[in-house]
Amino acid sequence: MEAPPVSQEPPGRHAAADVAEPALTAFVRAAVSGRESGGHHDRNHVVPVTAEVASLVGRPVGTRVTVRIRRADTLPVAIRTWQDEKRILDAVKGVLPHVPERLVAGDGFAVHSHVEGVPLAGVRGDGEPLDTLLIRALAELFARMARVRRTALPALPAAWPRNHTDSQGFLRTLAHLADEQIRRPNWPAFGGLFAALGIPEDALVRLRERVPAMCRRPFSLLHTDLRRDNLIIPYDGDPPLICVGWELAGYGDPLHDLATHLVRMRYPSHQWSEVVDAWADAMLRVRPAAVNGLARDLRHYVAFERAQSVFPDVMRAARALRDAPDQESLDGATASVRRALEAGAEPLGLGNVPDTAEIACVLFRWRASRTAVRGGGAGRARGAIPWSPDQRLPERSDFPASAVEHALLAEGMAPAGRVFKGTAHLNSVVRVPGFGSPVVVRRKLANACRREPSFLSEHAVLRAVEQSGVPVAAPKVLALGHSHQGEPYAIHTYVGPEDTGGPPSHPEHGLRPHEADALVDQLCALTDVDYGGLDPFAGEEAFFPWLCDQLVILVDELPRESRQLARLLGLPDAPRLGQILSRYRVGSRRPVLLHGDLNPWNLVRRDDARALTIIDWEMALIGDPLYDLVRHMHLTPTRPEVRERMFSRWERRLPAAYTAGWSRDWHVYRWIETVRSAYVDLDRLVTGVSLDAPNVRRAVDSYAMTLAAATGSLGLTARPTANPYLVRALAHGCHGGTGHPVPAPGHLPAPA
Repeated sequence: MEAPPVSQEPPGRHAAADVAEPALTAFVRAAVSGRESGGHHDRNHVVPVTAEVASLVGRPVGTRVTVRIRRADTLPVAIRTWQDEKRILDAVKGVLPHVPERLVAGDGFAVHSHVEGVPLAGVRGDGEPLDTLLIRALAELFARMARVRRTALPALPAAWPRNHTDSQGFLRTLAHLADEQIRRPNWPAFGGLFAALGIPEDALVRLRERVPAMCRRPFSLLHTDLRRDNLIIPYDGDPPLICVGWELAGYGDPLHDLATHLVRMRYPSHQWSEVVDAWADAMLRVRPAAVNGLARDLRHYVAFERAQSVFPDVMRAARALRDAPDQESLDGATASVRRALEAGAEPLGLGNVPDTAEIACVLFRWRASRTAVRGGGAGRARGAIPWSPDQRLPERSDFPASAVEHALLAEGMAPAGRVFKGTAHLNSVVRVPGFGSPVVVRRKLANACRREPSFLSEHAVLRAVEQSGVPVAAPKVLALGHSHQGEPYAIHTYVGPEDTGGPPSHPEHGLRPHEADALVDQLCALTDVDYGGLDPFAGEEAFFPWLCDQLVILVDELPRESRQLARLLGLPDAPRLGQILSRYRVGSRRPVLLHGDLNPWNLVRRDDARALTIIDWEMALIGDPLYDLVRHMHLTPTRPEVRERMFSRWERRLPAAYTAGWSRDWHVYRWIETVRSAYVDLDRLVTGVSLDAPNVRRAVDSYAMTLAAATGSLGLTARPTANPYLVRALAHGCHGGTGHPVPAPGHLPAPA
């Protein structure tokens, strides 16, 4: 391996004139050819000083030194406060005299004095407890760092809090720097992977906004990477421990250093309290104010460390797969990503963490697509990404098998702006050569928990709409099949913006007048779709009683915890609900194909006469046409004048067989949907399922009103326990509310 060139400026206080530089270059080249060790950022080579460079490094011939080579392919995965490590080491030397000294440096390398001893990682591996004496020695290191003078350190970046006791400002700065230095530089290469795993682009920005008020503590020097590899036990035992690896050092709240140490050392759970107590005892002797608010604020730094660690952990696992096609490597990467997501889910405000099978499939597609590209492109997709068509959907002439191969290959390469994760599907928008518009590869999420069942196959519904030729704007289903590990996929035409790279636009605040007209027109057009092939027995059973029965079944099948809380809040159990619902009737109307879930995020705005495309037909069913219209109004903010406009247009455009008695019956359907939401949204609050989805978040935020409307319409008296305080606690609880999502106050955080 070729050694990096020596810097043209004097690299250290012992550097000789330029005539000696060839000797140093030869020395570094020889060191590189030897045995290496090191971490994520550098490769370290321990070699004896030769006669040719002894004067350059200021050490006798034969003295062992460490040649550190910057890794050329290092990902930016850590926050760096300063670039000048020599200034840091010089400042630390006064209070920790045994830390390494930079002897000479060049472009991409540095020669440090070598610390003789054994890395702690070689004696006590991750997860193993440490002896009490070692823990006390570690605490003493932290205390000594607090004695380093601020004036001895390099100047701080402009983003730093002006007040050097502002702990809240410091944590916000850390979140900002993690986004700027870690997430942003890596997003072009890894953003699609993060999106597929459910990590949004603004996760760290939102974490910064949620940082709570904290106690003030005086800032001090921080190591920020005090893990087992960076702790050396000297052979002579004096001192008991020496810190190395100071390139990530910073200046700020000392609790941050304790938190990163606790997480990265991977102490067993029973030893966390011992470490924290030893740290507090040592800091009280040198800087008592550093322990202010320890029991309350440490958890916030632990939460941040786990949150920002998600990004480097996922990227390292993915990069390790590039040249490792075996299943064992995939299993190891999957386990690493799963651990990172589970640890960082709460502080990042994520929804459901993907299960192991889903993570494995995401990583497999990420690896396979890059393997195929390196091996010759889409023509190798079948070998890199195994797939088989679903025989229920014949191959289309305009989207043959070769197009499917291209789409599946491109799926793993889709950038973040083209990967959309919803409550039930992962959607990747890709381009296929020879096909005129983008397509979307849809994957059903393995851990999706939709309480409301599906009755018809989405692909069959979309085919029926397309073949009917009715003026309904809906995606076309292009392919259906199974890929790696039998994971099902569907490929649809994409109905979002083709060129901007942004997400589709939805009428989340309500329909505009022309959109309301367009939606009504499309619902009227659905009456001309022949649904006989979808459900041969449709129409034989009265729709309203069937709908009520389905709601009773839904309530009866809720988890035990959800049913218990529903009763506590005054909602009836399933048998009692069935009795209440049996009292109501609606008129008979001719059945039609219904979408079944016309919430705003299933409506995509477009710039033509149809105004809206209707997507996500998984909850389609056959029934009363009035139900689709009323359920839409329940799920979408609808002003009274827009509601009247829609009903009036709907009634004018359809024969009486589809609309008779609607003005009497629409209130009953609206009431049924309010009752349904009272149970479904409560279950979401209890289980935390899909709370990151915008439609779900909006629904649960207004749960107090939903509950009051539901119990009132059921004719039930609110119980004393069904008070707004309990409901507000639910709506803003631990599953994604407005509070900082970390362990409860007064308790030390547990290891991930």
